[in-house]
Amino acid sequence: MSRIRRLSEGTINRIAAGEVVERPASAVKELVENALDAGARHIDIVVEGGGRDLIRVTDDGSGMDAEEMALAVERHATSKLHVDGSGQEDLHDIATLGFRGEALPSIGAVARLGIVSRTRDGDTAHRISVEGGHTGAAEPAPGRAGTQIEVRDLFYATPARLKFMKSERAETQAVSDVVKRLAMAHPETGFTLTSGGRNLLRLEPELPGEAGRLTRLGAIMGRDFEQNALAIDAMREEIGLTGFAGLPTYNRGTAQMQYLFVNGRPVRDKLIVGAVRGAYADFLARDRHPAVALFIAIDPREVDVNVHPAKAEVRFRDAGLVRGLIVGALKRALAEAGHRASTTVAGAALGAIRPEMAAAGGAPSYAPRWSSPPPSRPGFAEDVADWQGAFTGLGGHAARVEDAPLEVVDAPEMPLGVARGQLHETYVIAQTADGIVIVDQHAAHERLVYERMKKAMAAKGVARQMLLIPEVVDLDEAEAERIVARAAELAELGFVLESFGPGAIVVREVPALFGKLDVAGLVRDLADDLAELDEALSLKERLEEVCGTIACHGSVRAGRRLTAEEMNALLREMEATPHSGQCNHGRPTYVELKLSDIERLFGRR
Repeated sequence: MSRIRRLSEGTINRIAAGEVVERPASAVKELVENALDAGARHIDIVVEGGGRDLIRVTDDGSGMDAEEMALAVERHATSKLHVDGSGQEDLHDIATLGFRGEALPSIGAVARLGIVSRTRDGDTAHRISVEGGHTGAAEPAPGRAGTQIEVRDLFYATPARLKFMKSERAETQAVSDVVKRLAMAHPETGFTLTSGGRNLLRLEPELPGEAGRLTRLGAIMGRDFEQNALAIDAMREEIGLTGFAGLPTYNRGTAQMQYLFVNGRPVRDKLIVGAVRGAYADFLARDRHPAVALFIAIDPREVDVNVHPAKAEVRFRDAGLVRGLIVGALKRALAEAGHRASTTVAGAALGAIRPEMAAAGGAPSYAPRWSSPPPSRPGFAEDVADWQGAFTGLGGHAARVEDAPLEVVDAPEMPLGVARGQLHETYVIAQTADGIVIVDQHAAHERLVYERMKKAMAAKGVARQMLLIPEVVDLDEAEAERIVARAAELAELGFVLESFGPGAIVVREVPALFGKLDVAGLVRDLADDLAELDEALSLKERLEEVCGTIACHGSVRAGRRLTAEEMNALLREMEATPHSGQCNHGRPTYVELKLSDIERLFGRR
């Protein structure tokens, strides 16, 4: 080995730059964050060649004078850290997006960097250049109030990094994603993003408040999200949570439309994955994911933003408290939604039956895929019998359509209207004040039965069954300790276990609903959940799956003729039952069509 020696300043800067500027999107993120910290009301971003050839960020923020510009391109020079009583910079009270003073010198170390800036009350703008780590002097230049930063030939000074860049299209998409996340967090600021002369994003500043935030989210996440979003507003121990969550019937095949922001900072955190999964567990199949945008306001001293070079991750002092706040707020919003289903359900139905689409051979713009019910297990007959009668009159004889009484519909009192008939002994047709409702009788009754089961289990607890021979499961010692530490929580779910020496546990009781169960497999799944998400989701999800299967087999089947009284009883109980807009697998239980939509189908409008 060679002797230990000090690295040159240029090498040190390039190593540091590799941590901060991973790809063009990283540089855009740092520059836009600086503009936001400067109080910009509008930020214009231009990229060429996916950001490799050119990145230009222009803002109307507070700007810099010549002396400040010279400091800004030096490593670890910043205006964003407060000095505490002892004269030291306070890293525990960070209220800005940037704070390390690394972005500009890191970019200048690997690219050709040019900055033109003028303060709002200054007479003259100044320009400074940095190429491959070599800094020029600040000189007077033409320029308006604010700052314009140009980055050309990114990574020309570190050509090895260019080998790891993706295609121009992929890099441009990454830049767009970064800008969109920052724009979601700061709706009061306008953004434009241009690439190759093509406008990719144009967002006007929104008014402060919930309405402005929802408008901004709709512009980025889609107008369907804006129409199907539930407002979130909760507070716990000085931690505030606001934002919007999509209805369960408005879902996606991946978790990409789940966003978390902490004090205006977009972060990627496994906390939101587990919290959202737990809150929506009753409503969606495991391969479907809701759309949410959540904003946490917390004392900067209660969260560490200095745990990742790109500041993309944070660490909460009390992660359990934050997670509980998210789960509780989401569940409360879903409960308050009642029987509401997403508007995209009706849109898909209308798109599928429009004559012009059928003639053109087109497909509806939104085609949800629903998971089929889980297979039944032996011995369900006894379980189903307890839940067969979910509403009064279910056991009556079938009636003809004309037996339904012609009642006057009062929309506020009966949002789902009055039953007018039954199609193919599967779908209930109801008339509302301004349209019709088509109800899938099996899916709707399945949700009603499931909610009754949940209520009964909450009141009486989960029934347990003692194992004839307790099962010993060998684990890693740390895994065993995690599970034993949550033994009381697991016991509430009917799963009784205790420590059985280092690296082992013994399971003595399991939920009676499970029947035959792979105990060792479930224990290992629980250990993985606790390590990754700090939540025993495997057990809860299996309980919900069994309850859902019981509800499925204990509900009114398709092909069953219902009397008028039974159909109306189903509608009334749906109106009174939370979450009745979707079954346990995420399928919608009803479709509402407005009279105006029906008239358009027939060319009456």
